[in-house]
Amino acid sequence: MSGGLSSARPDRFTPWGETLDPNAVLQEYPRPQLVRSSYLNLNGLWQYAISTPGASPHEEVARVNAGAGEGADGQILVPFSPETPLSGVSRQLQPGENLKYWRSFTLPAEFVQDRVLLHFGAVDQRCSVRINGEDVGGHHGGFLPFTLDITAALQHGAQGSAGPHTLSVDVQDDSDTSHHSRGKQKLKRGGIWYTAQSGIWQTVWLESVPETHVEKLTLVPDLAGSAVEVTVAGAAGTATVVIADDAGELTRVSVEANVPTRIHLERAHRWSPEDPFLYDVQVSLGDDHVSSYFGLRSFGVGPDAKGHLRLLLNGEPYFHAGLLDQGYWSDGFLTPPSDEAMIYDIATAKRLGFTMLRKHIKIEPLRWYHHCDRLGMLVWQDMVNGGTNYKVPIITAPVVLPLRLKDNKYARFGRTSVQGRADFMTELQQTVELLRNVASLAVWVPFNEGWGQFDALAATAELRRLDPSRTIDHASGWHDQGGGDLKSLHIYFTPFKLRARWKKDPRAVVLSEYGGYSLRIAGHDFSAREFGYRRYRSVADLGKAFTRLHEREIVPAIADGLAAVVYTQLTDVEDELNGLLSYDRRVAKLPDAVVQAVTAQLTLNPHAHQPLSQAPLSQRRGTS
Repeated sequence: MSGGLSSARPDRFTPWGETLDPNAVLQEYPRPQLVRSSYLNLNGLWQYAISTPGASPHEEVARVNAGAGEGADGQILVPFSPETPLSGVSRQLQPGENLKYWRSFTLPAEFVQDRVLLHFGAVDQRCSVRINGEDVGGHHGGFLPFTLDITAALQHGAQGSAGPHTLSVDVQDDSDTSHHSRGKQKLKRGGIWYTAQSGIWQTVWLESVPETHVEKLTLVPDLAGSAVEVTVAGAAGTATVVIADDAGELTRVSVEANVPTRIHLERAHRWSPEDPFLYDVQVSLGDDHVSSYFGLRSFGVGPDAKGHLRLLLNGEPYFHAGLLDQGYWSDGFLTPPSDEAMIYDIATAKRLGFTMLRKHIKIEPLRWYHHCDRLGMLVWQDMVNGGTNYKVPIITAPVVLPLRLKDNKYARFGRTSVQGRADFMTELQQTVELLRNVASLAVWVPFNEGWGQFDALAATAELRRLDPSRTIDHASGWHDQGGGDLKSLHIYFTPFKLRARWKKDPRAVVLSEYGGYSLRIAGHDFSAREFGYRRYRSVADLGKAFTRLHEREIVPAIADGLAAVVYTQLTDVEDELNGLLSYDRRVAKLPDAVVQAVTAQLTLNPHAHQPLSQAPLSQRRGTS
């Protein structure tokens, strides 16, 4: 890697980041459920400059001379934030500063006759965009994609509509000094709070579309009716929808654009983690042709044969054995270094015997959800939390005290800003629309541990209105308002046992965070600090504790009615050394067989297996 990365610690790089080619960064098609043949990826080396408050307009103009890079501070590797090692910058953008990107591009010949759309996967936190010096729009919100129609501005290029054209992006980020959604970013990082990042952090790309084109495709499976409801959004007209399975074409139907149409499936094949079957979909509207897919499945909550409330998959009780997955990378932070890196995390969790990942504090690139769909990994999706400074007792005292506060006292939760609460609800709606078609997404989690929580019952009602097909964990951990479908517990410091009052709750009981056992791996740690709920100094000690925790506390609770678990966590993240994998993904802290012997018990029929302590020594020890 070039571009200033030599100053970073070598052990900070993942295997994929270490071998990354700056000329071929995250080149895969970024929107797997609405694919077109037209595609121009704009990832790679851009010019950048960071200006301090009070810079004169003349200084700013000088920085956008794209040809020779005059006024640039250097090159940045997009889509990695400037704070990350992979960006080649390793500089923290401060509130009040302006981060400017620019580059040139030339359109492929086939783009020239059509409308051209510019897509950003995500830009943190707010930005304005120019083409050839002309303002074409912008966006507020650091975790959601947005699209700009740049067709008119392209007519002003130096060589006509083909180009070359100049693209520039101005970014500002208040990080944790304002109410904007930020996840766990913090300017003064440490413990459970991570290095703040800014700017472009997901793929930037162009596509061309006819005047009449598919603007959006909504696919709602109906397992009970062996059908799928299809809505083709776009200009008025008739679209052709073709659905196929492995045996070939199932049906070909004409549908009116913007009208939900139910299509019966002659061959119904259910999606599940054990059999992640996906139907192929082709849609034509006018001269526009797109491809997509869907999975035929259903989610819900209902009683098992003993009357215990369980999570349901396809109408049957199904235990969710999950890991907390924060989606951070030692070299790219929120941005995975490659498509293969995303696949590695999901495939590793599946190989270890887990059936679910709880996607914490971020919205991933759409390809991550695609890989969960095709590999068979259930997803619990958190909304990205915001708000101003959280009061420490509100978010930490419930770890050891049975504290439950009403969340309409906004000051307690850093939610006094009316605009901030409105922004969160807007982003909640946009998140549902973005991920609605994801086959593997089973549970929505609007709030976690009181971080920026407010009016959780109203948020639950809105989620139910927007998407009645999925389960809701309305306040994961504590400050339970009595809503949603799940009695959601985080327990780290005390033994876990289902209590009588939890069993009487009208919701299914889930242990949505637990464990958090830490082990430092020398040479693969982020800093001298160590955060974990219990610390161990050897692989052997960690393995014994991991096994003992599940044998004594978790497996018995499943038989008694526990419906799901989320172990903390898949990987280390900065000071948090409680992952099953190191932050750089180079070391698995426990042998596969040790973890697999545990996850084999995390089912609704645990007595079909031997007690963990009685498993053959070779199974318990695993391989090195």
